[in-house]
Amino acid sequence: MAQKPSSHSTDKIEETVALQRKIQREIDEIDAKKAAGKQPSDEGAVQAGPRKQPEPPFPEQHLQKPGLESDLKPRPQFMAPDYKGSGKLNDMVALITGGDSGIGRAVAVLYAREGADVAIVYLNEHSDAEETRQCVEKEGRRCITISGDVRDSAFCNAAVQQTVDAFGKLDILVNNAAFQEHVSSLDELTDEHLDMTFRTNIYGYFHMARAALPHLKAGSSIINTGSETGLFGNQRLLDYSSTKGAIHAFTMSLATNLVSRGIRVNAVAPGPVWTPLNPADQPADRVKEFGKSPDMKRPAQPEELSPAYVFLASPVCSSYITGIILPVLGGVTGGA
Repeated sequence: MAQKPSSHSTDKIEETVALQRKIQREIDEIDAKKAAGKQPSDEGAVQAGPRKQPEPPFPEQHLQKPGLESDLKPRPQFMAPDYKGSGKLNDMVALITGGDSGIGRAVAVLYAREGADVAIVYLNEHSDAEETRQCVEKEGRRCITISGDVRDSAFCNAAVQQTVDAFGKLDILVNNAAFQEHVSSLDELTDEHLDMTFRTNIYGYFHMARAALPHLKAGSSIINTGSETGLFGNQRLLDYSSTKGAIHAFTMSLATNLVSRGIRVNAVAPGPVWTPLNPADQPADRVKEFGKSPDMKRPAQPEELSPAYVFLASPVCSSYITGIILPVLGGVTGGA
């Protein structure tokens, strides 16, 4: 079910995209002046799933923010063809921010396979969002796409209302939208860069959760995307890691706040994942070796994360689980 973009101002969306690209250009210029790269490891990647997943080295590439999945090579694996749905989310409604690509897209597909209708919130990656919508509909469920900026609380309110208007209710909120751009030192981190990261990554989660709460009931759930960087830190992601630590604390705090209402709140903390987020951050030569640090010596594919979101959303799987941070790291400590 396709819908027109929300009434959220196109000018505001484009202003956000322009600002993200300005921050990206500034960091690109700093990177260009520095010596690059790590020496690649000779150790092979670990394959432990039903099909072989892509592994380093990847083609050198640097995507323009916010990053289109259709431009990423190789394309991320998100369809999880070996995953069989069993009605775990039958007739539920989910809203997923950052649902156009990456982890959000993979979650949307499995939620649909498990019987849920899905609303996709995204910034301006219209072609990716349309592909995700088509994938959800091929699973036999309805999907709407909503373009806007989660930094804006009024947009978040409108996105939730648009979801409820389309589907009649809301059962699951997945907070997943994120901005990431590295710096090599704290003095490279400008005020507007810091503000962009915090307002997207943590303010956006607060905005969406607050907007969703009046529509949630016992058996509903909120799932936040955290990160290994929120557990261990990252020397090049000072602001991003801080927001992910805040997301973890928000998850545990909100879980305690809502437990008496029967609304569960949990988070998934991924290690490196092959999505547009990192190739739109890292220099091209670093992308080539992206994800070699975990014990498995490769990044996760989105379809390797999405079952965790099904588990945490489904009342038949996790009715006694709230306030957890579920690490999916490809090893003991992960690594970017």
